[in-house]
Amino acid sequence: MPLTVVILAAGKGKRMRSNLPKVLQPLAGRPLLAHVLERARELEPSAIAVVHGHGAEAVREAFPDEVLGWCLQAEQLGTGHAVAQALPDIPDDHDVLILFGDVPLIRSETLRNLCAKLKSADLVLLTVTLKDPSGYGRIVRTADGGVAGIVEHADVTHEERLIREINAGVMVAAARDLRRWIAGLSNDNAQGEYYLPGVVALAVAEGARVAAVEVDDTDEVLGINDKSQLAEVERVHQRARARELMEAGATLADPARVDVRGEVTVEGEVFIDVGAVFEGDVTLAAGVRIGPNCTIRDSRLGPDTVVHPNTVMDGVTAGRACELGPFARLRPRTELAERVKVGNFVEIKNSQVGSGSKISHLSYVGDATVGRDVNIGAGTITANYDGAAKHRTTIGDGAAIGSGVMLIAPVEVGAGATIGAGSTISKDAPADRLTVARSRQVEVPGWQRPEKNSR
Repeated sequence: MPLTVVILAAGKGKRMRSNLPKVLQPLAGRPLLAHVLERARELEPSAIAVVHGHGAEAVREAFPDEVLGWCLQAEQLGTGHAVAQALPDIPDDHDVLILFGDVPLIRSETLRNLCAKLKSADLVLLTVTLKDPSGYGRIVRTADGGVAGIVEHADVTHEERLIREINAGVMVAAARDLRRWIAGLSNDNAQGEYYLPGVVALAVAEGARVAAVEVDDTDEVLGINDKSQLAEVERVHQRARARELMEAGATLADPARVDVRGEVTVEGEVFIDVGAVFEGDVTLAAGVRIGPNCTIRDSRLGPDTVVHPNTVMDGVTAGRACELGPFARLRPRTELAERVKVGNFVEIKNSQVGSGSKISHLSYVGDATVGRDVNIGAGTITANYDGAAKHRTTIGDGAAIGSGVMLIAPVEVGAGATIGAGSTISKDAPADRLTVARSRQVEVPGWQRPEKNSR
């Protein structure tokens, strides 16, 4: 049958102590809701409906490109009431899978198993066995393994208190059945709310087949209600990503001190030291070595490239056997050929650097094309901005740029040219020639340094 996924994401999250809606709190660099949406999309449903409420506009704006059905829960009157907001737009012949926007670690394989179980049942619950189920309602099973009901902790008998299987909240049922059960919920409770687990008792009462799928890993159903739980789930998620990296061939100096906030592709044996942060789409070829405290975003590093400590990279492509950092900053649209050396306190952006070239320290290269085997001395700057527009600098193969040089773009330095240290170059420098552009050094006779007034 067609599947509609309903994600409950309306809660305020008071315990977060934050102006940001709970489902927009960051996990691995993305909103909690983004993780749940990703799992939902992997099921290839006919539709995804998001029930939102607190901070509704901000939640919608966070996902402008998603094809979603947005259902407003203007008053937060419980999880059953939240599902009721989505049901009018769901056809009777659809199955409905209910997920939670603050339960981000659930796996798509678990959800597929849950949906498959619906072929032999009318309502299927996701359950989990806890070492200490205190405070949770217990799942009471029938003799044949079906679900006879959920008994709240306050109402359990001595025998039921020994049950450790609890309801994880996620469930799936046919829309026509769910519509009927939701309509039958009561808000006769201290909070005056309509609770989704109440549909279990209604289904059992009318003789429906209620089944359960028990999740193997309790981490999958961890919910987030405060910053402490958010940090706990972040660590669980990062441990899983670290395992994936190691299974792909990465050696991690300390798996607990690497953060993945995107997708990292490892193409062979690599080494990653402590404090590395990966964001966006990153590819590490075989032999890459990442030093401590590096941040790498949306970049591809070629074989045997070494990134020294405290280097920041964003939108970089580096070829084979480059040496980058320490303390380098490589900005978007930086393209480095093989064997390029970028040293400490060097910044590069929107530039192409040819094979074997070196920019060893204390330089800025922006909007430039640098040829092969070029040496750029310390303190060199490509002055690319005139206050209104950016201009390009071109440096030919084999050129040697002395220390403390200003290249005033647009300008071209010819192949094999040498630029004397301390020069300010505002006109094209010819190939294979020495170009020097300095003010004449003068001495001023009789000049005395001013003295401070002594009081």
